[in-house]
Amino acid sequence: MLKRQQQLLLPKTRGWGGARKGAGRKPNGPKPGVSHLPRPSLNARFPVHVTLRVRDHVYNLRSNRCFRVLARSFERGRDKFGFRLNHFSVQGNHVHFVVEANDKRALSRGMQGLAVRMARALNRVMGIKGAVFADHYHARILKTPTEVLNVLKYQLHNRDKHLRAPARVGAIDPRCSWALAEPPTVAPRTWLLLRGWRRASLT
Repeated sequence: MLKRQQQLLLPKTRGWGGARKGAGRKPNGPKPGVSHLPRPSLNARFPVHVTLRVRDHVYNLRSNRCFRVLARSFERGRDKFGFRLNHFSVQGNHVHFVVEANDKRALSRGMQGLAVRMARALNRVMGIKGAVFADHYHARILKTPTEVLNVLKYQLHNRDKHLRAPARVGAIDPRCSWALAEPPTVAPRTWLLLRGWRRASLT
């Protein structure tokens, strides 16, 4: 299945100024979320695993009405600003992406555009306005074949973890890009996503 999808196609200071413990804007919501510290630099040869979580009031993202509009949002934002959406897995209250970007700025602009499209679409479905996402996206840069393979495997079977349905263990999650004949994604360009993951072993 991976092969088929591939073909279809993350000094102490005094007084004012400087870093201070507890300083800076806090993550949204009642629990600590994604760090708001500056993101690390990104080399174009590394794909990124991105996670984006919605607020409690948002409908189940796996429902037909939400998944349909999310897929359209993915299609419209899949190749913008040097950012490319390669794979996704939609869960009830969050979405996993595997993406490529030319650099840190391209990743930020691409994810911002994608998040705006998703938020507008979900608000239309719910008939409301306002914030949709619980916090900033979380990004993890994937630098080795093993890291890439483990993330791809996780996305393929992510439903098993969340639904805890032993009878379905090993089945491809129908709400991931791998399960769609024509996924709203673009083919990868990095060596790690094209061929590198084949050199890894599962952990």
